[in-house]
Amino acid sequence: QVRLVESGGGLVQAGGSLRLSCAASGRSISTYVMGWFRQAPGKEREFVAGNNRGGAITKYADSVKGRFTISRDNAKNTVSLQMNSLKPEDTAVYYCAGDSAVFIRTASNEFDSWGRGTQVTVSS
Repeated sequence: QVRLVESGGGLVQAGGSLRLSCAASGRSISTYVMGWFRQAPGKEREFVAGNNRGGAITKYADSVKGRFTISRDNAKNTVSLQMNSLKPEDTAVYYCAGDSAVFIRTASNEFDSWGRGTQVTVSS
């Protein structure tokens, strides 16, 4: 497993932007599909975005498509999530996750490495 630590969360007004970062250690993320998930209070953890090992292929939840962008730097062993046009419904704890599969999967139980999460709060 790869160790993951998220940063960059905070409080932002609706319409604003945040950039989340995920620093990996222990193993290279070049051997992992990387994803971002989120979990709001009282709700299940949901897939937000993912990209393949090389970073060229991405997948997004419909709710964030066109607003969020996932990227990775395999040389620096980091993954980022740029979040624009934030809405109050984006409020959640955001988790970075790694999956040793080849293709991007969206079920949380298929990812085997997880960070501890970072809180994002969007005020109206």
